[in-house]
Amino acid sequence: MLKGVLHFHSTYADGDLTLVELREIFGSAVCRFLCITDHAEYFDAEKTTAYERECEQRSDDRFRFIAGLEYRCMNGMHVLGYGTTSPIASIDPEEVFRQIRLAGGVAVIAHPRDDAFAWIETFEMLPDGIETWNSKYDGRYAPRPGTFALLGRLKARRPSMTAFYGQDLHWRNQYRGLFTMAECEAADRASVLRALGRGDYVGVKDDLRLPSSGELDPDLLEQFARAHSRSRVLRRWIGRVKAASDRIGLAVPAAMKAQLRRIF
Repeated sequence: MLKGVLHFHSTYADGDLTLVELREIFGSAVCRFLCITDHAEYFDAEKTTAYERECEQRSDDRFRFIAGLEYRCMNGMHVLGYGTTSPIASIDPEEVFRQIRLAGGVAVIAHPRDDAFAWIETFEMLPDGIETWNSKYDGRYAPRPGTFALLGRLKARRPSMTAFYGQDLHWRNQYRGLFTMAECEAADRASVLRALGRGDYVGVKDDLRLPSSGELDPDLLEQFARAHSRSRVLRRWIGRVKAASDRIGLAVPAAMKAQLRRIF
């Protein structure tokens, strides 16, 4: 089992960290691979070539960058293309899934919004997986149990779909303790993508081991529900404070923002 991390952004798009810094941080955390998925709208052909080249240059037998993109679709949906940097003109998510697969990548709906669940269930073509825990969107303490329930309903039609666990890391001081352990002997692109596509991995956070099937113990789901409810109340309160500060022109101190990113 090789330790790695999923769903990352760099200075090639809207992230704070360079590839050099990402390797230093996650190499020190004994990670062997990092699946980077910078936002596709930041790239043209020249920049894509530079991105792919640097990912390769910063990789070796000890640590591997696997270059991918995050595609913006209609209705605010985002789709992760693990392992592919091909341009996709369509904003129809089902077409995006198809194009990612044609390019040899793994297609995953990123941090699906609760109000998009019903729409997702109407899709004829389904992705390879759903990001059931995004530690930027959901917070570090717990995912939304409803996302696991959505995956369960979709698996009735496509049993091979799996649960993904991503950091969605943008900020230097963001929480970064959600990992993926992939069942592969080498951290090369093909081996890691094969493990992700087959569901040969688990999500890891502290002592938690979260299966790729997304099938969690009911007691754990109840714990997540309680923790997420508390976190949601606190996030809502923080949002209201920020909105009030913005209205009166009071800037939130950078140190406070950094600490909140560590917490959430």
